[in-house]
Amino acid sequence: MLDTPAEYAMALTAAFCIGMSKAGFSGISLISVLLMADLYGAVPSTGIVLPLLIVADIAVYRSFVKHGSWKPVWKLLPATIVGLGIGWWLLTVMKDHPAAARPAIGGCILAMVALQALKAWKPAFFDRMAASRSFGTAAGAAGGITTMLANAAGPVIQLYLLSRRLPKMELLGIGARFFLLVNIIKLPLSGSLNLITPVTLMDNVKCLPGIFVGILVGKWLIVRVSQRAFEWMVIGFSLLAAMRLIFVK
Repeated sequence: MLDTPAEYAMALTAAFCIGMSKAGFSGISLISVLLMADLYGAVPSTGIVLPLLIVADIAVYRSFVKHGSWKPVWKLLPATIVGLGIGWWLLTVMKDHPAAARPAIGGCILAMVALQALKAWKPAFFDRMAASRSFGTAAGAAGGITTMLANAAGPVIQLYLLSRRLPKMELLGIGARFFLLVNIIKLPLSGSLNLITPVTLMDNVKCLPGIFVGILVGKWLIVRVSQRAFEWMVIGFSLLAAMRLIFVK
């Protein structure tokens, strides 16, 4: 399916962004959503990206296994599973109505960007909202829906964990556990929609170098670059990505 150098370059760039997101820069995963949706189509891209996410999850899990625990994951999981079910149902609908897929995924990206911007612009309001009991349930459900629809749950789950006042390395350890488990749960759901095939897996193999380079670069940058500055840059790129998905057919 990656027939030209330009297509392969786009796929490698998307894989690189996935690797960097798993190393700690979660917002950059939204850029990979745009690139893969442009390359494969909005709905097919969700299944094509999933094996790459799992490879990246396994790679970073070993790095962060000493940090965090499974306890917060189990708390989020029931609401996340409900969200996965809703997202799977929406994907089945969008598969028969592909014109609706791009704006729906663009809307997911916009929602994630809005949540990041809210934390930056109104930190006191965000902290009050995050302290409520219902926020964890809402974060889990929203994470399930957005990860099923667009593989774009990283920002909302990271923001939820940040609201728990967790140290950075503990946050990364919990996130690594959460997404490894959730992405494995998603495999049969995507498989049932025929979004993962031998052909797509061959493209996954071609993209693996981008994953591993992205993880290495992300690990190097996470201790050297201001997370705040980087996230603002990602917000800008993500806004452009969402607008493109919503308005460019």
